[in-house]
Amino acid sequence: MKHLKLITIGAVLLGSTTISAQAQVVQMIMCGGEIREADQKVISQFEADNPGVTVNAEAVPWGTCQDKSLTLAAAGDPPGLAYMGSRTLKQMADNDLILPVDIPADQQAVYQPGVLATVSNGGKFWGFPHAFSTKGLYMNCDLIEAAGQSCDAPATWDDLYNLAKAVVDNTDAAGIGLAAKDFDNTQHQFLNYLYSNGGKVLDPDTGEVLLNSPETVETLEFYGKLAEVSQEGPTAWERDQLKDLFNDGQIAMYINGPWGRGQHKESINQKVVPVPAGPHGKSGTILITDSIAVFKGSGTEDLAMELARRLSSGEAQYDLDKSWGLTPIMQYEKIGIENPYYKDDPFWQVFVDGIATGGPEPLVTDFKSTQSVFTNMVQGIILKEDTAENLVAIAAEELEDIK
Repeated sequence: MKHLKLITIGAVLLGSTTISAQAQVVQMIMCGGEIREADQKVISQFEADNPGVTVNAEAVPWGTCQDKSLTLAAAGDPPGLAYMGSRTLKQMADNDLILPVDIPADQQAVYQPGVLATVSNGGKFWGFPHAFSTKGLYMNCDLIEAAGQSCDAPATWDDLYNLAKAVVDNTDAAGIGLAAKDFDNTQHQFLNYLYSNGGKVLDPDTGEVLLNSPETVETLEFYGKLAEVSQEGPTAWERDQLKDLFNDGQIAMYINGPWGRGQHKESINQKVVPVPAGPHGKSGTILITDSIAVFKGSGTEDLAMELARRLSSGEAQYDLDKSWGLTPIMQYEKIGIENPYYKDDPFWQVFVDGIATGGPEPLVTDFKSTQSVFTNMVQGIILKEDTAENLVAIAAEELEDIK
């Protein structure tokens, strides 16, 4: 591996910048319940470079960590920095809880397309992207072949439905897993289909709500159609639980990120392919990042900003992506890494190719309310409570109020 050439924000060589400080504690909240080895390596080097500085990195489960960070900041006792979903950034920025961050042009140029859109608002960046995911369709080839079908990638929504129906008609399994529980990834799963049909949620420049469109109506109608060939009661299931159904041979297909491969039983003859294209789009995916935000009022802002830069730059970021099995957040060839882990690998190509036609998780002032808007819309079509046209129109109106 060559040394990095282009990124020059102080994190290329972990010992390149030392901030004069004594007996200071930098509080850091890490969503996810663990401190990953790649991050801990950076933190330890940062402490070594800054005698007297201690980083108190607290790992908090996803279910409570974002609320914890927001609550502490609103109460005037913020952490120095926090690793959390980028969906929270606009809300925190609008409430003057976090600092804008500087990402130099040379580093901006090496991010994958669409990544910076997940952390930008009002012409500023509000977090350093630190984890990136795209999605693909996992297929259980043994189940599909038991249904008398070839385990080939469905290119279109019609192909996907027909393949799932064949599984339902000819085996004891469901054709596809659908997420429709009151949980954040119900929105995420729906957006994989919407972005694959050329739909949009918000105008990236103006923030105008674009959800009420023929593409969204068409996508919601298809989601309702898929419920006919999915597992029983999709409103009780979230994406991570679909993994268990896939492992137990109860569903033939479902959408998940690259980490899914390692979570599936070795005995499953699995294949991962792009999300099928809708009638008005190309195969796409939701582009989700988690990022590192630097809080105002901690008293350790400079230290926190420098640590955030180091964690999210160069070889440190590459080590995290590779060891965690994430979609590469940067085009690492551009920074001197000659043979990145995803190069010439058909598995990784699925997750990289969808980036160009994917779309971001919407940045809004109230991310929880936005998730509820999508959940209500999706549950409405699955439970046949209203027409797709009406459900989409209602969702767009509600989104208008909270964008």
